[in-house]
Amino acid sequence: MSDVYRTSAENGIRIALIGPTPMVEIMKRAVKGFPSFVTVAGTYQKPEEAVQLTEELMKEAEVLLFSGPISYGLCIEQLSIPKPAHFVPLTGSGLYRALYRLNRTYGLVSLSIDTLTEHVFTGTFRELGEPMPDMVFCPSTKVDTEELVRFHESQFRSGRAKAALTALSSVSEELNRRGVPNEWIMPTEQDVIVALERALLSTETRKSKEAQVVVGLIQVNGFPKLADVRKSEHEVQRLKLDIHRMMLEYVETLEGHLTALGGEEYLFVTTRGTFERLTGGYKYIPLAKTAHASFGLFLSIGIGFGRSANDAGTHARIALRQAQEAGGDSCFIVREDESVIGPLEMGRPLESGLALIEASLLKQAEEAGLTAAYLSRIVGQIARKGKVDYNVHDLAYVLGITVRSTHRLLLNWIDAGMVEITGEERGKGKGRPKQIYRFTFLQELVR
Repeated sequence: MSDVYRTSAENGIRIALIGPTPMVEIMKRAVKGFPSFVTVAGTYQKPEEAVQLTEELMKEAEVLLFSGPISYGLCIEQLSIPKPAHFVPLTGSGLYRALYRLNRTYGLVSLSIDTLTEHVFTGTFRELGEPMPDMVFCPSTKVDTEELVRFHESQFRSGRAKAALTALSSVSEELNRRGVPNEWIMPTEQDVIVALERALLSTETRKSKEAQVVVGLIQVNGFPKLADVRKSEHEVQRLKLDIHRMMLEYVETLEGHLTALGGEEYLFVTTRGTFERLTGGYKYIPLAKTAHASFGLFLSIGIGFGRSANDAGTHARIALRQAQEAGGDSCFIVREDESVIGPLEMGRPLESGLALIEASLLKQAEEAGLTAAYLSRIVGQIARKGKVDYNVHDLAYVLGITVRSTHRLLLNWIDAGMVEITGEERGKGKGRPKQIYRFTFLQELVR
């Protein structure tokens, strides 16, 4: 049996979330980080029910997101879907989690498996450095819950498999009822976030707003106190220059234009597409963390969207006023319809709008000397240019440091396994070829 859930009508890009109830709940939780989306969700018990759900929901949604490749494949095969449709892929993280749970409860002696191929497991166990268990793969490629349940149950009853791995929630539920040990290979919330990013980028509404003007107003809070402890006017002026340089560097990552308005207030102009990518879909403002870490300053930031530059500027002033009324150290966005997004997270390091970096990787990066400031510049460059390979001179320019210092940092990052040398390139002259360095832990950002 299938069910449909709708949010209250409001402005935004309407996305249909289609999947079994446990996955849709994860998808609904993840979509809260995407203020541009308004959701309509359809749940089913068996993948076969997704076809009828999709036929109904695609009439009112601008983009569709399926919980996995199976329901997506069924609907693409049986329906003509005139709108962007995406699915949450089954990645290594979901498989690792399922294998970990099976191993903890039943052990990995022998398994019966549906949907996935042997090639996937060969790579997985090679990465884990563990021997492969005995595995029996379902020969059928049909999406039939009853047939898959019979396959797993027969393997278990005959003793050929101690537990089952399935990509279908309906199969897992039925196996649980029949007392067959099993684990559902379920995508993680991070997998859902990446899929939502791609879904957002594919919508016509999003494409039409890519070049829309965005105006930002930044008010520096606490400057008078910092100036009072300076010993001379020269030091005060240097502080102002340092703050101005920080603002310039941030706006440069946005490919925008900065103007100092006086009274410790700054205005910048950029495009909506770039701003969305560099704030992770309107989630956080890395400039605030930099300002506090470098100078002990707090920022009040107002961002305005509008159908014209005048409207965007007016909305930016309204948003700044809201940030100040909230006590400062906050950022609000006022959209073209005067709806409000905020407050945005002010303390997160910069992450790409195409994918989020795991906290463990951020900690590993800092331990290897890849500070938040350097990481911000590198990820900002990757988000804009879509590449993870750089020679030392290009990287030195991005980081704003000397080539010699960049070489020293690269050695640390290579030792930490975060960067690898992938080749060489020759310039136009007769000099030595330049080595090409790849930020392997950031490759997900350009997929």
